[in-house]
Amino acid sequence: MSCDLHVLILAGGSGERFWPCSRRARPKQLLRLFSGKTMLEETIGRLGDAVPPERVFILTNREQEAAVREACPGVPPGNIVAEPAKRDTAPAVALGVGLVLRRDPQAVMAVLPADHRIRDAAAFRRDLLAGARAAAETGALLTIGIRPTWACPGFGYIEQGDRINSEEPAIHEVKCFREKPDPATAESFIRQGNFRWNAGMFIWSVAAITGELGRQAPELAAFVERMRTTDDMPALLASDFPKLPKISVDYAVMEKAARVLELEAGFDWDDVGSWVAVAKYLPQHEAGNTANGPLAVQDATGNIVFSPGGKQVALVGVNDLIVIDTPDALLVCHRSEAENIKKLVTRMPEELQ
Repeated sequence: MSCDLHVLILAGGSGERFWPCSRRARPKQLLRLFSGKTMLEETIGRLGDAVPPERVFILTNREQEAAVREACPGVPPGNIVAEPAKRDTAPAVALGVGLVLRRDPQAVMAVLPADHRIRDAAAFRRDLLAGARAAAETGALLTIGIRPTWACPGFGYIEQGDRINSEEPAIHEVKCFREKPDPATAESFIRQGNFRWNAGMFIWSVAAITGELGRQAPELAAFVERMRTTDDMPALLASDFPKLPKISVDYAVMEKAARVLELEAGFDWDDVGSWVAVAKYLPQHEAGNTANGPLAVQDATGNIVFSPGGKQVALVGVNDLIVIDTPDALLVCHRSEAENIKKLVTRMPEELQ
């Protein structure tokens, strides 16, 4: 099955939540948060030998294209495509479907975000290939579900139906998708036990997804067909892609598809959506402080420090701060305000955004 599997990696983003390390031209997936590799490089590396580089496609945008190409020298240059406009995930998926369709109309493809933290690469590959087999055999659209560790109101949820297999990983029918719930509803989902987080990872055959696009999103299906037949791909993208409807793939396709299955992930997963989430993976210092480099503290607790240059940082008499140091900017923020960092970015000089 691995010989038929193509992977589309979505590598856009605005670079706001991880300011000042991230910028518009260098969002989260281009940061080295956990190792000497960017998160995008780690995403490609997790594929191992399950998917050869010539069957890996990366979608980014024009602001980030140069940095993505630099980070991915092993991916064929023609497989890295910059969207000419931001149109949300459904048009991005349609573009990826068109790219794969031109190569192999019989292919199975997976859609993966570029900025998730997954440490068990072997389990990830096992589940990816199992999902590809299920997609090929059933003709259904598959989504990968994550067993919740807490009642997070910031994620979409998948309600599981009947299980269709006896081996691992478990695959269930999807009863419905639930959008980001309020905290009380999220708690009820956890109590019921058959809800999983929607991680935004999908697997399907090209035939299945083109069929669903034709049924539910004819404008996107027509775009895919034009991609299949065009002799001038750059001109088609420049003229047609910006006109596509701005809509997510969940709304456009997944929530109304004829049959959707959910593969329950057997690997660890984190979308690391803020500096507070990153802190879980940084070296732990005394008094609940975390830092990626040398740290000295005096009467300081619960602080998060990240300095890409490895600068010595000292904290005295402060608690629960986020301190991010870069060569051209310094952020000091209470950790309870991490979600508001993106609001601050627009107040920065243009060259620092």
